[in-house]
Amino acid sequence: MAKFDVAKIRAGAKRDYEAAWLETAKLIGKKGQLFSLQKKGKANALQELIAKARQILTQMGFTEVSVPTIIEKKEVFSQYGPEAPVILDRVFFLAGLERPDIGISHKKLQEIRRVVPNFDKIKELQGIFRRYKGGAISADDLVEVLVGELGLKEEQATGVLSLFSEFQKLEPVPTSLTLRSHTSAGWFMVLREMLKREPLPLQLFSIGQKFRREQRLDPTHLYESWTASVVIAAEDISLEDGERITREVLSKLGFTEAKLSIKTATSKYYAPQTEFEVFVRHPRTGEFVEVGDAGFYSPVALSNYGIAYPVFNLGIGLERVLMVQAGEVDIRALVYPYLYKKAVFSDAELTGMIKLEHEPGTEAGRAVATSIVKVAERHADEPSPCEFKAFEGELLGRRVSVQVVEPESNIKLIGPAGFNEIYVYDGNVVGVPPKGWEANEFLQKVRKHGIATGIRYIDAFAALAAHEIERAAQRGEKRVKVRARAAKLPSDINLGIDEAAQRYITAKNKRIDVRGPVFTTVVAEFA
Repeated sequence: MAKFDVAKIRAGAKRDYEAAWLETAKLIGKKGQLFSLQKKGKANALQELIAKARQILTQMGFTEVSVPTIIEKKEVFSQYGPEAPVILDRVFFLAGLERPDIGISHKKLQEIRRVVPNFDKIKELQGIFRRYKGGAISADDLVEVLVGELGLKEEQATGVLSLFSEFQKLEPVPTSLTLRSHTSAGWFMVLREMLKREPLPLQLFSIGQKFRREQRLDPTHLYESWTASVVIAAEDISLEDGERITREVLSKLGFTEAKLSIKTATSKYYAPQTEFEVFVRHPRTGEFVEVGDAGFYSPVALSNYGIAYPVFNLGIGLERVLMVQAGEVDIRALVYPYLYKKAVFSDAELTGMIKLEHEPGTEAGRAVATSIVKVAERHADEPSPCEFKAFEGELLGRRVSVQVVEPESNIKLIGPAGFNEIYVYDGNVVGVPPKGWEANEFLQKVRKHGIATGIRYIDAFAALAAHEIERAAQRGEKRVKVRARAAKLPSDINLGIDEAAQRYITAKNKRIDVRGPVFTTVVAEFA
């Protein structure tokens, strides 16, 4: 199936969204085994680190729990006291949309009837809008309710909703709910409940995301990041114990050298002079990079949750850890390489991104392609005019005879470049003749050090010819001729190069050179 014409689709949607939405549905294949999963699986390095951290912490004796991500503003005041307003400046507050009151005027009814001819279920529509306003119908279900209760088509339902400006002018209304900026925001609530259910000591961990409204995004700051957070609640536990456990966790993560530094300004949810930052050395820069923070929760904050025991907390930023392990200096490039890192492909990877644009879809079609190649190999240098039968038999229920021909005089059946093979060398895609050109230093390097794709021009052309013969059989045609002339572009010889590969080759100032005279013709005639 051809690629989408995205510019055309966008323009159509701008003119009439519903019409474009309906029309473009035909671009999606509904039947047929058109795709099979390829062997392209690759794990995400951050998720692998998360899995490793989970294994380390459970083996050390910690129990994994889920800590709430959405936190009430009042919890921040319970934990930080007078420091809370400053802390709230860095959090994301959640907002909701206030559902509008929607009336249906006579003019609006006329607009609805242009979308839904003869629409007369006004009271029912008003009732649906009232239920929506009151929360009896969720936003996700509104279109489905319009379809089910009013008998509308799906596109009519969304078309009707688009007529009401009230839906277009919705503004978010802030709530007192926040996204946690640190896992501790949820730990206090978890500890309060767990102490009612479990004996001491509590040794818990959770791995999840935190969200901070950073003033800037830079090589060491992201809006969202993953933290491995542990808490230990015990009758007797010291800061020295916490430091020892911290070093043990770091050691199991692969860091034998770590620096723990008591902070001069302690966060109010920690007890004074118990909060310390965790640093490890970056292998590329030699500098110490902060990867974590730890300390004992303040008894004042704990008392707000009825917690009467000391609690040690350690949080390790997993992106920071991965950045150090990978020798990366920009956390953005590590987490979002598709946004911050240029694509890099090896020659082997580029080779896998070169394929035939068109291929036969039937066994008989593949037999036709194979026969064309065999005839070309056997009679390549026959002087013209000449023709040789390649195939005769059944194809898609029709009798067909296929010839490889050259009607012009004083040339050969197959052009000089017909048996060139596609190689990849040092980021270049090159069509290489099977022999000759010994004086060409670059071609000699390609032959010696490049990676062959196994695709010759004649192979690609034969696949195209068989594909076109199949199409002619389906259309009921009597005769079809497929001609390859002088190749200038990959498409001239039925080659497709993945867009990502093309962009990479262009960005690296490499070349795609498949030039050469192919001059091969196949003619098929149906009985």
